[in-house]
Amino acid sequence: MATADAPGNGGNPDNGGNGGADQGIHGIHIGSVQGAFAIGNHNTVTHHQGSAPATDPVQQELLQAVRALREDLGRLVGSPEITALTAQLTDTEGEITESGAAGPGRLARLRTALTDAGSIVGLLSSGASVAQAVSALLGG
Repeated sequence: MATADAPGNGGNPDNGGNGGADQGIHGIHIGSVQGAFAIGNHNTVTHHQGSAPATDPVQQELLQAVRALREDLGRLVGSPEITALTAQLTDTEGEITESGAAGPGRLARLRTALTDAGSIVGLLSSGASVAQAVSALLGG
């Protein structure tokens, strides 16, 4: 258990604080904590309850290719096809990250977005990597 008014923490002067400058201010008491927490500015906490999703090597390859293609597309001038593809890539990344795999429906939507943005994707090696990984997972 941690308390803000413990000796030396600037709380109650009776507890060795700062000599009374904080009179009237009550300390912070943290009792039992379960899970994850952060104190202070600019902190990020990630807590995974239970076991992590199984990592399929092909899904992980797709995840890396999706991230690379999203980064490459961010450097291009926007178009409706790029916007739609970027949305599908974002959704695919989220699904793989959360569940360990992109489902067949998600992969089919990604394949359609890749086809619609074909002329743009064909110029990027990252696009070819995503297309190959999707084909491997969907079978063809």
